[in-house]
Amino acid sequence: MTVLLAAISVAWSASELPPFEALDKDRDGRLSKLELPVELQGFFDKVDRDGDGFVSRLEDRGVRAFLRKQADAPPLAGVEVVKNVDYVGDGNTRQMLDIYRPKVRGDAPLPVVCWIHGGGWRQGSKDRARRLEELVATGNYAGVSIGYRLTQEATWPAQIHDCKAAIRWLKANAEEYGLDASRVAVWGASAGGHLVAMLGVSQEDPKLEGKLGEHLDESSSVRCVVNFFGPSELLVMDEQGSVMNHSGPNSPESLLVGGPIAQFPEVAKEASPIHHVDGKAAPMLLVHGTSDKLVPYGQSLKLSKALQSADVEAPLITIKGGGHGNGFGRSVDRVVAQYLGQQLLGEAGRVGSQEFRTGE
Repeated sequence: MTVLLAAISVAWSASELPPFEALDKDRDGRLSKLELPVELQGFFDKVDRDGDGFVSRLEDRGVRAFLRKQADAPPLAGVEVVKNVDYVGDGNTRQMLDIYRPKVRGDAPLPVVCWIHGGGWRQGSKDRARRLEELVATGNYAGVSIGYRLTQEATWPAQIHDCKAAIRWLKANAEEYGLDASRVAVWGASAGGHLVAMLGVSQEDPKLEGKLGEHLDESSSVRCVVNFFGPSELLVMDEQGSVMNHSGPNSPESLLVGGPIAQFPEVAKEASPIHHVDGKAAPMLLVHGTSDKLVPYGQSLKLSKALQSADVEAPLITIKGGGHGNGFGRSVDRVVAQYLGQQLLGEAGRVGSQEFRTGE
């Protein structure tokens, strides 16, 4: 249950989750699966702990209490956090990042893993990047959790402009924080997976670089990418099977591009990593569940094949029966740790495409 709720917290905070009363459309004092936000419907069976087909007020309170506890929890032992660093310089709270470092570290600069949160580009937060804390606690890495403007504030390409500005700031200030600017990885889930994929495939694309911040002379390139179930080709998501109407005017993808994606095909293509793939792309590890009902598995399958066709290393980790972030077991954690160790620490070996069963 804890792992499941942690997956929910990747995209939602207690403050963002609509009140029980707002979700309870039929006013019967309980929530059916269809009354939940579509992003949370894949977690319904786990939240419905008594299995009666509804989420009670008590079950709802349990989820909210967990999310509040996550937000308020101190960092893991041995980890220190520098919060709310303004990487643009305009005071926008969404254009800030948090830096995670081991409390005990040597003189050598540390490689950096940057986390970019999910939430359909319309919710989520850089706060409480637990995956980063676990990596940093090993003493082998520093971490950076990047915030970016959501679609309520700005449409594409604002989100990738923000992420690239954050990478440039990180490189310009690496020495001050004991970071190795030449060893930067990016990792994200769902909408964050999309943004890290975009960082990886648009490393020398001036159209997507933007003009934010004071460090335009720095490169926004990254050493490697870890992409958890990110959208890669916006215009074909409905064809691949999903409980969400991605072409609808209020879908996350349509809100991202500024209108129904079918009416803005060129913007949708520009916002699709698969249309930027070439031999200059960074190596990418992709992880996706075959039963993901929000971002179809075919999105990562096609992107992995396109990257490999361009001679870019792009192993795909398939979770048989896995959903949108749920069903991922410790085997996935081990593969990610192995991949980052090889890419950033020079450890021996090579991660190839693999399949795991749900929870394995």
